[in-house]
Parts: sequence; structure tokens; C-alpha cells
Amino acid sequence: MNHPSDGRRIEDLLREEAPQVLGALVRRFGRFDAAEDATQEALLAAYRTWPTDGIPTEPRSWLIRVGYRKLVDLLRSEDADRRREHDWIAGDPRVVNPAEPGPAVVHGDDSLELLVLCCHPTLSAPSQIALTLRAVGGLTTAEIAHAYGVTERTMATRISRAKQSLKKAGARFELGATGDLSERITAVERVLYLIFNEGYTATAGPDLTRVDLTSEAIRLTRLLVSSRPDDPEAHGLLALMLLTEARRDVRQLDDGLVPLEDQDRAGWDRRLIEEGTRLIEAAWAREAVGTYQLQAAIGAVHANAATAADTDWSQIAALYLWLERLEPTNPIRLSRVVAVARAFGALRGLALLDELDRTHSLTADPLTALRAQIVRAHLLDELGDHDAARSGFADAEQLATNDVEKRYLAERARP
Repeated sequence: MNHPSDGRRIEDLLREEAPQVLGALVRRFGRFDAAEDATQEALLAAYRTWPTDGIPTEPRSWLIRVGYRKLVDLLRSEDADRRREHDWIAGDPRVVNPAEPGPAVVHGDDSLELLVLCCHPTLSAPSQIALTLRAVGGLTTAEIAHAYGVTERTMATRISRAKQSLKKAGARFELGATGDLSERITAVERVLYLIFNEGYTATAGPDLTRVDLTSEAIRLTRLLVSSRPDDPEAHGLLALMLLTEARRDVRQLDDGLVPLEDQDRAGWDRRLIEEGTRLIEAAWAREAVGTYQLQAAIGAVHANAATAADTDWSQIAALYLWLERLEPTNPIRLSRVVAVARAFGALRGLALLDELDRTHSLTADPLTALRAQIVRAHLLDELGDHDAARSGFADAEQLATNDVEKRYLAERARP
């Protein structure tokens, strides 16, 4: 044993090891729901004993052994009929005999397998996100509930149902058993993208950003990249996150929202920008362009412009047009409106906004209603129609749920 360690170090270590312990137990027993419960029991045991006894020399092995014993107890308690229990265990090659001694130290990283399992196609996108944050990210149910503006009880129910869905679907842990691996990896990337977006601009609450979510999304995407070094879209996704995260510290000053063109670029994180730029340049060279690579390329154009005036908006507008052809969604259409307005003038941007609103209902789509109102108000303001712009900002304030955004819009709505 090592010397006793402070609680922060133990907490960080347990958060890092939790998905590895869960992965080892699921791989050995084939039961995600029970393995998750056993992992939590092992973590609680560590919280109780490590502060006084010290961190074991091989903490992962310690946790897996404790989890193994807990899982055996859980499986035995499911059925009082020992004969029936014996038949069930013997009939499933993924389940070990509980009479055997605990497993040896497990090496390797099971994070990718867990990500794929949490993004099983039988689960809805909200359930995939919640289960990923719980099982792989190590966030508590309360933390996930807070991030998504629901009660802890609601989130606990969502996670529990997700685990039951996996059980009913007979979801396998092994990647080799997944015939639709490419589609599942696409789902993993989408979940990580959504987690990052929620962290970067929180849907609701007093804070503009949730650093715990953006950091966790970046960490998990790094794991995805390391597990799939030849996947250009995984590299593009990580590049996009890093290039976006680089601007976080100057997006909000004194509780106020700072638009991109007004941000102090000296405060952008050059280390993240350089890493993100290297990643997207390497991914771009593979000539297998996907949506995350295009978004990262747009981020790189912004990040590498010395000033807002130096931004190549024509290139950004062209990239958004390309992106819209690959992923014709309203958020991307609205982003193209902004790029066109910056490249060719507010009047042309407003005309495009009107056209897309008629054909694709941007202001009626929950995904774009708020931002479409804001974009229209900004364009009207640039064109000199200040009264209509203030009215637009006031309408947008009624739609906003994030406190920082609401304050910004209220300020813009004032005469």
C-alpha cells in the first residue's frame, strides 16, 4: 500500500478507473446492468478504505476484485433457486463460475467498447448520452441531471431504462460481435459531439458553459482517436472540440456574453488552436471528408485569423455550403446565413434567411428558433432598422433559457 492520499487524488483516480473496471466486469460476465451496480459498490468500498489504508499498488486490480465479488453476490441474489442459477451460469459462455477465485489484473483500455455499447441502436439519443456520461464519463446521476435541466429522479429513471433496454436486446460487449461497427462509431461520435455542445453552451442554468461536460467530451474523444488512429472523422471531431474550446475563456466577461467578433483573441488558447489545426490538416490530407472535418476546418479559419476583420468569410461560406450538402440540417443552414452575411453583406444574408425560413421553417424548429431570431435581429440592426432589431432581441430573450444569454439579449433589446 502507498501512504494515505488526499481525497482529490482518490476521486480523480476512481473516476479514471471506473470505466475500466466496468468494462472488465461486463466483458467477463456479459451483464451490463449488474456490472454497473457492482462497479459502484467497488468504488464506494474504495472511498471508505483508501483514505485511511492508502491507495493499493495496483488500484485497478483491487477494484476489479472487489467488483467481481459484489457482482457474484448480486447474481446469486437474483434467484434463490441455486440449481436454476447454476444452469444459467453454465449455459452462458460469457459468464464465469462464481466459485472461481477473483480475476487477475486486467490490462488494456475498454473505453471504446463501452462507448460502443452505450451507443447501442436500441437506445434513444438522450439515453445514449446519459449512459455514456454515467458509465464511461464517470459523472454522477445528479451531475448529468443538472447538466440537462431535469430532476435527478428523472435522469435515474432514464439511465435505468437504458440499462434494461441493453439487457433485453442482449447487447454484446465485444466489438467483434458488432456487425454494424461503422454505424455504431458514427453514433459514438454524435453522442460525444452533443455532450460537448451542451457543455459549451448550456441549455439552461446560470452558467454559459459546463466545463465538466466539455472536458469529459474532449477526454473521451481523445480515447476514441487513440483507439481508431486511421479514422479521419474522429480526428476531425477532436480538432473541432479543441478549436472551439480554445475560445471559451473570453466568451464571457463579467457575466456577459461576448460575440465572436468582439472577443480578445490574445485570450484564445494557442496551444489548443495549434493542436486542433495539426489534427484537421492531417485528417484533411486523407481526402475522406466528413461533417466534423468540415466544421473543424471552419473553426481553423476563425482561429487562425489575426483579427475579426481578417476572417476569410467567403471560404467559411463555401465550407458551410459543402457541409449543408453532407448534412442538410437547420442549424447548418442558419450558420451558412451568418457566413453569407459576413462575406457578402447583411442584405444578402437577410434574403437568404427569409428564403430558408420559407422552405425549411428555421424559426419554427426548436433547434434553430432562438438563434434564428438572434441572427435576424443582428442583421436588421446592421441594416439600420434598430427598432425592429430591438424587438427581435426582446422576442429572442423570451425563448432563451440560459441566464447569460438572457442578460445579453435583454441588453440588446434596450432602447
